[in-house]
Amino acid sequence: MQFEPPRDIVKKIEQVAQNRARVLVAIAGPPGAGKSTIADALAASLRDAAVLPMDGFHLDNDTLRELGLLHRKGAPQTFDTAGLYALLVEIQKGGAVSVPTFDREADCVIPDGGQISADTHIVLVEGNYLLLDAPGWADLQGFWDMTVAIEVPLEELEQRLVQRWLDHGLSKADAIKRAHENDLRNARLVTDQSVMADVTFRQESDDI
Repeated sequence: MQFEPPRDIVKKIEQVAQNRARVLVAIAGPPGAGKSTIADALAASLRDAAVLPMDGFHLDNDTLRELGLLHRKGAPQTFDTAGLYALLVEIQKGGAVSVPTFDREADCVIPDGGQISADTHIVLVEGNYLLLDAPGWADLQGFWDMTVAIEVPLEELEQRLVQRWLDHGLSKADAIKRAHENDLRNARLVTDQSVMADVTFRQESDDI
């Protein structure tokens, strides 16, 4: 069954987008919260909207290996925040903009893998740390015309994150270890250190 985004959030974005040439909406939440599903559903419910995933700004594995951070891939310090900032400057100006995407199967960034077209009115930027109150990430706050936070109970997140690694072929023990040693640490960081959003979507159960 296709996920239907909350109508009040759709209406709020439509209101914010009135009389503006291009609108940037941040959709933030912990790993496993369903950000991409919600962002895609919102884009389908809005006119002239496109999704920009933050995942296109992962640092490459060789760089992370050199920095000793490969085991923490997905943590705030493993993203190119300066690159994301520079791209948002270009997107805010209007016009067509090429954007990087992330290939999960190959575990690598595809430069110019996607595009924000010239007629895109609403850009839905989705990612874990878009509202994080931390160096580099806090600099992004000036771009957002509206912010949406997704909240999911920690127990539900744990189940989703373990299942994600099981789906990638890890054993149950390794999936649990990977979820606890990295993903759930990042989830707690998002919950504890993000600024308040304009709108919060709380999931009481696994609705996505």
